[in-house]
Amino acid sequence: MNADFQEYLPLIIPLFIAQFSLLGYTIYHILKHDNYKRGTRAIWLVIVLVGMNFIGPILYFVFGKEDE
Repeated sequence: MNADFQEYLPLIIPLFIAQFSLLGYTIYHILKHDNYKRGTRAIWLVIVLVGMNFIGPILYFVFGKEDE
């Protein structure tokens, strides 16, 4: 079983890096900006943290981020 996990490690590590990078940038963007298309800062922070596996940040950038 340990050999199976090590076999998938080269695929898993970049996904974790991408996921947490996207999550970090999304939280930074939410805290930096005051205006949102829909919702408030608190709502978007909850959505992003609850759906942190790519879904929350993607939802924010599609539905919440106001065009600059």
